[in-house]
Amino acid sequence: MLMIMTVMPGWLPAQIQPYMPGEKVSYQIRYGIVGSGLATLEIKEGYYLGEPIWHAVVNGQTTGLADALYKVRDTYESYIDPESDLPVFSIRNIHEGRYHKYNEVGFDQTSRVDSTLVFSDLTGNHAGPKGLLDILSCFYWFRKYYLAKADTLVPGDTFTMMTWFADELYPIILKYSGKETIRIKSGKLECYRFNPVTEVGRVFKTEEDMVMWFSADENFLPVKIRFDIFVGSFHVDMTNYEGLRVPLNFIE
Repeated sequence: MLMIMTVMPGWLPAQIQPYMPGEKVSYQIRYGIVGSGLATLEIKEGYYLGEPIWHAVVNGQTTGLADALYKVRDTYESYIDPESDLPVFSIRNIHEGRYHKYNEVGFDQTSRVDSTLVFSDLTGNHAGPKGLLDILSCFYWFRKYYLAKADTLVPGDTFTMMTWFADELYPIILKYSGKETIRIKSGKLECYRFNPVTEVGRVFKTEEDMVMWFSADENFLPVKIRFDIFVGSFHVDMTNYEGLRVPLNFIE
């Protein structure tokens, strides 16, 4: 039976903590013959307006010939309240060829009981649903509150998280496909497989042209992503990791 979960942050019971400050994961990006890149995903302790927060950062860049043809340097940052797991501030800093975009967004998660106040340096003030996430914090939220229940899921179960991305409300929808054993640089891992529901049109052919694999252990670590688009496939594979809460359980 299809189960769609659209539970608002803050309404869920506390779950086991799958990540801690100090966790850092590195990825290799591959696309065709000339496409290559590197990415890192890291969370560390920090401060925002004098208050302790957890600072999540993802950096992505092209390398090799791809870098010479079309240089990419993208950074997303999320400042997360460790008590609520909700963002209080985010940064989107995009450099893709000649295209540059910088955006700072503040989140007031407490002033209103029924909504989140959003403050963008580009478009001004907005209001969104209570417990609004950003594009980076939503995946930490997903690991903690949804993947902790993955053993009770059946293929077809779907989760929806509302985020603020590119200065508008943007739902992230993830559909569970079941368990799958995959091979990465360090060995074989049993993983939970999810299909982010993608918008059909300019980039994707179907709603299931993107796949994400999370380790089926207490880390729920994102270890692999694949994008199938009109012009080919992108592969994002974990190459190194440190600061995990528990060791990864590789299959012999």
